[in-house]
Amino acid sequence: MEKTMTLVLLRHGESVWNKENLFTGWTDVELSEDGQMEAAEAGSLLHNLGFDFDICYTSYLKRAIHTLNIVLEVMDREWLPVIKSWKLNERHYGALQSLNKSETAEKYGEEQVHIWRRSFDIAPPLLEPDDARCPHVQAAYRDVPKDDLPYGESLKDTIARTMPYFETEIRPQMLAGKRVIIAAHGNSLRALVMAFDKLSGEEIAGVNIPTGIPLVYRFSPEFEVLEKRYLGDADAVKAKMQKVADPGKAEA
Repeated sequence: MEKTMTLVLLRHGESVWNKENLFTGWTDVELSEDGQMEAAEAGSLLHNLGFDFDICYTSYLKRAIHTLNIVLEVMDREWLPVIKSWKLNERHYGALQSLNKSETAEKYGEEQVHIWRRSFDIAPPLLEPDDARCPHVQAAYRDVPKDDLPYGESLKDTIARTMPYFETEIRPQMLAGKRVIIAAHGNSLRALVMAFDKLSGEEIAGVNIPTGIPLVYRFSPEFEVLEKRYLGDADAVKAKMQKVADPGKAEA
């Protein structure tokens, strides 16, 4: 019988800016109370279903880091190695970061905001180099070559940093038999899903990854997807997906 590989993807729990309907991107905001509960529920679900891991990956952003920390605490696996990479960060939303999504839709129109949020290769308005929101002036990225850091990103740009990192750093661990969990963000995880599911740019636009619900992939030794499933109640997953899809609408 061929040996299969299992990978768990987990979008961070609700952040305080998710709750306030703000564009977040690389802004380093904390989990909301509901987000902490989502992370704890994810950890309990994984533990109760018998999941275990050998190595963990997350981004440089505390909402993903703290989600993973809570999951590992609930699973009694806080001793596991955790590797952080900025290449697993959320898509950088440029000059939209900190703006309210509904107010931005009222100003620019729902269609334009939908394009900024969901298009494959259209970036949002870019930051100026001296903007405090720019990673070029933030301590977390002091050791990253400046030319690698964005002023704003499309999903295509996000894929261009996330997938090579997965291929060179994470996939070899899986092929070596390691059980892996990645706690990251809506768009960095959509980049992985697009590759795993062989989706087009148009198809990935309709994919919404819910907060705090483990997504389990099972792969063949040739890295073909054998199974894909969200853990937990199907109706709850659907409701959270819809919640992710809706924020860019103008207020009625």
